[in-house]
Amino acid sequence: MSGMACVVAVEGLVKRFRNLTAVDGISFTVERGEFFGLLGPNGAGKSTTIRALYGFSPPTSGRVRILGMDIATHWRPIKQRLGVCHQENTLDPDLTVEENLWIFATYFGIPLKEATIRASELLEFFALTHKRSSKVADLSGGMLRRLILARALMNRPELLILDEPTTGLDPQSRHLLWQKLESLRADGLTVVLTTHYMEEAARLCDRLVIIDHGRILVEGAPNALVKRYAGAEVVEIEEPDEALRRYVRQMRLEHDDLQDRLLLYVPEGSAFLDLVRSRFCVRKCTWRRSTLEDVFLRLTGRELRE
Repeated sequence: MSGMACVVAVEGLVKRFRNLTAVDGISFTVERGEFFGLLGPNGAGKSTTIRALYGFSPPTSGRVRILGMDIATHWRPIKQRLGVCHQENTLDPDLTVEENLWIFATYFGIPLKEATIRASELLEFFALTHKRSSKVADLSGGMLRRLILARALMNRPELLILDEPTTGLDPQSRHLLWQKLESLRADGLTVVLTTHYMEEAARLCDRLVIIDHGRILVEGAPNALVKRYAGAEVVEIEEPDEALRRYVRQMRLEHDDLQDRLLLYVPEGSAFLDLVRSRFCVRKCTWRRSTLEDVFLRLTGRELRE
């Protein structure tokens, strides 16, 4: 990969907090125009990694380069070209929606006239124009998240960093934010996203890494990872009896036994479903398309949402 195309380069990143190793020697790169994801459960090390990218939490060891510059020595020029959307709400509740954007623009030396133009454009894009004079304290959760994202775009960044941007949102608000992020991706903005929602990662990311206990388990395009590790379809059987379990082992079928249910990874779920129902006594049996959740289960032996 050429240096010009590489926006993020992480090499051997380690972050320790006393006796806890939160990030354990991970490496990855992000290309210009790519929507890159860090997928994993809470506590996996995703947010700690993200904080190292924007200089908030210096690594214990390893190297982070952003836009060709070392974050340890070139933090100030990097900051001018970054947009960061934190998990926490850091908006000023006493200011209006528009005032929050204006104040943020001053940190980048953007004149008020230009800041007003940019704020108007972003409020329209995020469907917040009707709230421009409202106090932040009066906004719904979905509106708050859209405003935080709008603020992160005020300086027209070359790299946008999103840390769990839809956590806590209702499904409607989450899907609206996904639509806006897809528009930004279509415009060629480079984005790094952390999430524990497999649907979010599958929908938005061109490429991702799955992280657990501070280490990268796999890296690749979502569809490619699903195909490689979980096959095409999954047959899910609740409360399987020992005869069915024995058959699965004898036939050496790809599976995960979760005690209360059995997951079988097969090329064609409907055909295998008919076979199971005809030969075994099963309480409930369904089939579905394989997902990133299945990939995580295959790699770790536990579910992503645990």
